[in-house]
Amino acid sequence: QVQLAESGGGLVQAGGSLRLSCAASGRTLSNYNMQWFRQAPGKRREFVAAISWSGTRIYYVDSMKGRFTISIDNAKNTVYLQMNSLKFEDTAVYYCAASSLSNPVKEPGRIDYWGQGTQVTVSS
Repeated sequence: QVQLAESGGGLVQAGGSLRLSCAASGRTLSNYNMQWFRQAPGKRREFVAAISWSGTRIYYVDSMKGRFTISIDNAKNTVYLQMNSLKFEDTAVYYCAASSLSNPVKEPGRIDYWGQGTQVTVSS
């Protein structure tokens, strides 16, 4: 079992920044890849970024490259998502997710564990 707890969401003006955190706990965390997804009202949950537990493999959805940065602190078992130049359309609930496949995944159906989500609201 893996438990994930997100924090850091909130209300920010367009152009601002937020850093989301995901604290992971459980057994053999090194067996998991970590992902961030988001879901806006009325829309499907979509992939944002992924990182291997070692931090050596990182993936982003193309539209967020250059604005979002995913990182991991293995000593703290925490994954971060730094979000800069936020736009109104970034408003969503952001979820941390863990997958046990050999590579990070972009499909929600292949995720093993989800956090409860943290709300990010960007005002225009």
